[in-house]
Amino acid sequence: MISWSETFENPVEQGFQSTAYPIFQYEGCKVSESLDVNVALGPRSYHISVVSNQFDQFADTLENWMNQNPAYRNALADGSKTAFIVTDRNLSTLHTPAIEKSLKSNDWKFETAIIEPGEKSKSLDVISSLYDRLVAMKADRQTVLIAVGGGVTGDAAGFVASTYVRGLPFVQVPTSLLAHVDSSVGGKVGVNHPQAKNLIGAFYQPLGVFIDTSTLETLPVRDYRSGLAEVVKYGVILDSRFFHYLEQNIEALNQRDPDVLRQVIARSCELKAEVVEQDEHERSGLRAILNYGHTFAHAFEALCGYGELMHGEAVSIGMIYASYLAEKLDLISHQETERQIRLLEALGLPVLLPKGTRLDTDQIIDRMKLDKKTVGGKLRFVLPTCLGRVEVFKEIPESRVREVLEELAHPAATDDDFQI
Repeated sequence: MISWSETFENPVEQGFQSTAYPIFQYEGCKVSESLDVNVALGPRSYHISVVSNQFDQFADTLENWMNQNPAYRNALADGSKTAFIVTDRNLSTLHTPAIEKSLKSNDWKFETAIIEPGEKSKSLDVISSLYDRLVAMKADRQTVLIAVGGGVTGDAAGFVASTYVRGLPFVQVPTSLLAHVDSSVGGKVGVNHPQAKNLIGAFYQPLGVFIDTSTLETLPVRDYRSGLAEVVKYGVILDSRFFHYLEQNIEALNQRDPDVLRQVIARSCELKAEVVEQDEHERSGLRAILNYGHTFAHAFEALCGYGELMHGEAVSIGMIYASYLAEKLDLISHQETERQIRLLEALGLPVLLPKGTRLDTDQIIDRMKLDKKTVGGKLRFVLPTCLGRVEVFKEIPESRVREVLEELAHPAATDDDFQI
C-alpha cells in the first residue's frame, strides 16, 4: 500500500465531514505493484484494485471479492461460475481477450456481447438486446456481469446489471483514464433518452473495480489527456499536496509511467470515494464539488457542438474560467489560477476555447442555467477558495460571469497567462 501522512481540508462547509483520508508521503515512498482502494458504503462497500500488466490475475481477484461478499460466496462454493461480458467493438480484440483468458483459466463459463462504441449504445434498444442475450443464456442472480470499456460501456452494462432480475453482481474493468478516475467510481449507471443524456438510470454499486494501467498504453493521446483534466480537478478541489505531486511528475504523466499512474489513479479514486461515501445518492449536494469547472464546460461542449471538444478538454477550459471567476470574487489569488494553467498546459490540455471559436455570451449563460446545480434560475458555481478546497457559491452576480466570459474570449495579446 501507499505510505501516507496528514489529512485534507474540509471542502464544503455545509455538512461535509472528512473521514481523515490520508495524503501521500510523496518523498521516499516505495511504489507498490498493486494498490487497493476501499469504497466504504456499508453492505454496498467494494474494492478498487489498481495494478499494471496483471490481467492474468483478474479471475483470482474476482473470486476473492465474491468470497468476501456473503451474497455471492455460496455461488463459488457450489461451482456456479458464470459471467456475461459486455464490451465495445474496439476493445473486443484489444483488452477483452485477456479477461476471457483469465476466466477460462479458472474454469468460468461466459459469453461476450459486443456493442458499438459511442453514446449511441446508451439506448434502451441496446439495453433490450443485452437483456435478450441474458435470457438466452439463462442468466440468474449469481451471473456476474463484467463491463470492459470506457464510460459508455460501464454506464450501459451497469444499467443492465441494476435492472435484470432486479440486480446482478457487476464488475467494472474500465479501460480509459477518464473511466478509471471518474465514471467507474460512485455507482452511477444509466442510458440516454432522446431528449437528454443520462435521464434514465440508477445508483448501483459494483462488486468491484479492476483497473489495469496497461489499457492506457493503447489509449489515443487526446483521450488520455482528457482523463488527466479530471485528475487535476481532484487536486484543486480536495488535495493541494496531490496537486503539487502532479506538478512534480509532469514528464512521467506525459510518458504514461505505470508506477506514477497507479499512484495517481488510486489517489483520484480515494478522493472521489471520500465524497461518494458522504453523499452516495446526491441527496445533500456534497457531490456537487466534483463538478468544478463543469458549469462552464457543459455549456462550451453543447455550443461548440458535441465532438468538437472532448469532455476533459472542456473541463480543463471550464476550470480556468471558474478559477478566474473566483479571482473576480476575491476568493483566490491570480497565482493560484496560474498554477492551474501551467499544469494543464504542461499536460497538453487547452485552457481557452479553440482559436477562432466565437460563442455568444447570452447563449452561454442561458445554457449554464440548464446546469443541474442551478436553482430557481440562479447560477451556482463550484469555486476554489485555495488550492485543495472548493465551496458551492449561490447567486453569483451574472455581471461577474459575463466579465469572465468576455475577457477570456478576447485575452490581452500581452497576457501570457491565458495563451493556449
